Amino acid sequence: MPKEQVEGRFEEVKGKVKEVAGKVVGNKAMEQEGSAQKNAGKKQAAAGDEKKSAKSPSTPKAQDATTLLRHDHKVVSDLFDEYEKTNVRAKKKSLVAQICADLTIHAQLEEEIFYPAVKAALKDKELVPEATVEHATVKGLIAQVEGMEPDGEDFDAKIKVLSECVKHHVKEEQSQMFPRAKESKLDMLELGAQIASRKQELIAERSRRA
Repeated sequence: MPKEQVEGRFEEVKGKVKEVAGKVVGNKAMEQEGSAQKNAGKKQAAAGDEKKSAKSPSTPKAQDATTLLRHDHKVVSDLFDEYEKTNVRAKKKSLVAQICADLTIHAQLEEEIFYPAVKAALKDKELVPEATVEHATVKGLIAQVEGMEPDGEDFDAKIKVLSECVKHHVKEEQSQMFPRAKESKLDMLELGAQIASRKQELIAERSRRA
């Protein structure tokens, strides 16, 4: 409990005692003084409680794994859309850097956490292996454009192919793998917590290397 809140409660109690004592002995001035001290202490305690609440924000609501992964898909899709709409070279370079970073982190999260859990829960021999191969294709394209200058039609074509590969991959995940994962006995909230925590670690690692 904050110091201000403790002191306020103490003053409130002292005021109550003095107020009761004033009533007992018939001392109106003492009773009024005690009442005033009690009210002042109550206000001080309330102020301390407000400060405590302001310093303790509520814990964000946990999200299941597929919700987090779908969000990543949407973010990258929007970045590809932005790339299509711009002709500014510096903007293109910035967008490609963000796309490559987001896709790299997303793929690592799926391969480290989500895919192994899904493969074990579903006893899967098709969805996860196929998705992993698709990741390899995406990584190969990332290697061709990451850090490069967007210098013309060839570069734009590579981004277009990367976008199409990602769209195909996302469609299969969201229509096949995600529904089956949610129907399984997997703890999707626990997986989501693992993914969210690991994502922050990977973002921090990339920031340190930048």
